Amino acid sequence: MDILFVRFLFVLVVAITCFVIQPFGQRATYDAGIGGLIGLAIVLFEWKLRTVSLKRLIGAAIGSILGICGAYLFALVIRNSVPPGNTQSFLQILVMLLMAYVGLIVGANKGDLLNLAALGGIFGGEKQAKKSYKILDTSVIIDGRIADIAETGFLDGIIVTPQFVLRELQLVADSADSLKRNRGRRGLDILQRLQKVANLQIQIVEDDFPAIREVDLKLIELAKVYEGKIITNDFNLNKVAQLQGVEVLNINELANSLKPIVLPGETMRVFILKEGKEYNQGVAYLDDGTMVVVDNARKMIGKTIDVSVTSVLQTTAGKMIFGKWDERAVYSRPTAPVTTATVALPVSAPAAVVPSVEPKPGA
Repeated sequence: MDILFVRFLFVLVVAITCFVIQPFGQRATYDAGIGGLIGLAIVLFEWKLRTVSLKRLIGAAIGSILGICGAYLFALVIRNSVPPGNTQSFLQILVMLLMAYVGLIVGANKGDLLNLAALGGIFGGEKQAKKSYKILDTSVIIDGRIADIAETGFLDGIIVTPQFVLRELQLVADSADSLKRNRGRRGLDILQRLQKVANLQIQIVEDDFPAIREVDLKLIELAKVYEGKIITNDFNLNKVAQLQGVEVLNINELANSLKPIVLPGETMRVFILKEGKEYNQGVAYLDDGTMVVVDNARKMIGKTIDVSVTSVLQTTAGKMIFGKWDERAVYSRPTAPVTTATVALPVSAPAAVVPSVEPKPGA
């Protein structure tokens, strides 16, 4: 409320000043109206600056100063090459505005790369407002699960898509192999889904490293520049990035952490789908894709059986469950008691009655 009052007072002061001084040579009321509009424009500009980070403000100021210095050098060239007059004045003003504008925009965009926390003092608090950059790998875009995670709201910060990743994705989409072509087009569709997520900011960057040919190494260097994290499901990229001190968000690790916990000794009901690699093994899959290797279940392929879990193997690539099917437990189950049914004979064929012979007296 106090800020609104100060803003209103500022606009009123500017309008009254223009009403008294009449700087535009018009009627006092017209000059007051123009002054009020100028005051409103200044307040709007100040309101937009409140949402800009300190890094961008410093970057914009430095860029503007450098632009004005460059404009001054251009003005010297224009003064010596163009005859004095309106054309010379217009070119000097145009160059000054152009260089100041370009320096302002470029400096503001590159201001996020400034490390103000290293200066300490009042700039140390800016580190808390540091933006979180997450860089997408080609494999995780094609995988598609990143879009589902983003739509649930668990993904925040700025999602960075490098231009060299888009080029690689386009090469896959234009491949002569139908399988690769479908995967590439799927990746492009996933990017469109990410752009439609309301609470997510997608940023395509032009940064490239011509001296590096491998896309994975370019991603690592880009993550170092932006101090961001790489989102991937590539096992090798995960290990190389960790060795170079770059944080990685592995989609496969996230999926494994969300799978239900199975303890040895528990019983689960699975459908034996195929034969295992070892002797007399059967392989089944849970609904989330987890492989279940069952001993003594080779002859039960195509059937649903109860399996006792013996061990669980957790790896970066996924989770494997080992179980055993006890054939003796199936055959040792108690059978249902046999009930004796009374068979009724047809009425048309009554049972024969054998007369009893009684012994005669004295016989």
